[in-house]
Amino acid sequence: MFSPGMHMDTDRLISDDSAEESLVEMVQITPKLIAQDQASAAERITIPPELLAYEPENYRIGPNDALFITVWDHPELTTPGGPQQTNAANARVVRDDGTLFYPFVGNVEVAGLTLEELREIIAKRLARYIEQPQVDVNVLEYNSQKIEISGAFENAGFLPVDSRQLTLLQAVGMAGIDQQRADLSNLILVRDGVTYNLDYDRLSSTDSRIGQIYLRAGDKLHMGLNDARKVFVMGEVRIPEAIPYRTSRMTLTEVMGTVGGPLPTSASGKDVYVIRGADNLVSEKATIFQLNAASPSAFILANKFEMQPQDVVFVGAADITRWNRFISQLFPSANILRTSVLINEDIGDDN
Repeated sequence: MFSPGMHMDTDRLISDDSAEESLVEMVQITPKLIAQDQASAAERITIPPELLAYEPENYRIGPNDALFITVWDHPELTTPGGPQQTNAANARVVRDDGTLFYPFVGNVEVAGLTLEELREIIAKRLARYIEQPQVDVNVLEYNSQKIEISGAFENAGFLPVDSRQLTLLQAVGMAGIDQQRADLSNLILVRDGVTYNLDYDRLSSTDSRIGQIYLRAGDKLHMGLNDARKVFVMGEVRIPEAIPYRTSRMTLTEVMGTVGGPLPTSASGKDVYVIRGADNLVSEKATIFQLNAASPSAFILANKFEMQPQDVVFVGAADITRWNRFISQLFPSANILRTSVLINEDIGDDN
């Protein structure tokens, strides 16, 4: 039966010639499909072993670090500017070439050394002039090594690497997540040219080992933006709109709740579709998942069906709705036609 209105003719999307020519693949949302998706989701939260294998080492000095070197009982070496000066004023800054000059010690290649290694070098050389020198070395300003923070963070920029053992979770907490713009399923860690995609939402809310991932100098941490990653809802719903994709645990129930649900007076209970991959038809088929919302188990299935970025949710119109729309469009046209006929008849009578 022909009737106008927004509806999906799935038969025309699937070729009758062969499966290879089909534009889409139709899949029913069933308990078996949900179980398969959950098994796949469990695999996605596996942390690469090389990230867990890294163990942070003691801090190593680098260019532009500001050091405070203490030689006990020798204030002329510790605070050459005088006791009235602050520690920062008496700091020793490592040159760009990684060297440092210190009285009676001379130039020292300090880049790459630990604080303990530098302390031993200075103490050994000072021993030529001072009996059993007691030396201590501290970092006042950590300027040489950084972790780059970008994306949907409130404090994007750089985090200095210091003597603390910084975990990924601590870095995210310090940077602060922009909850409105963040795609929590898309946290990217780049290390030594290798990109690791981490589902931050799942990893941080399940019994995972994400708390054992330590960051190191040169790491880049990027929280994905949801600006271009959305779920589109259209058809017989209260508020058709594009919903920002924030997490991989966004379910069909949550999406439908956000737009106010299907229209009870016009929506078809059996025509709820999720179209996936429509933006990439050149290289592969799209998949259309169908949910029979009239089924008693529909709510359970919808509450476990997880969305993906760029999914399109379409709620079709009931047959009676499309018929009513057809009639409402037909009657005005019929009235115009009837009026025209009557006018022509009146003109004929006058003649």
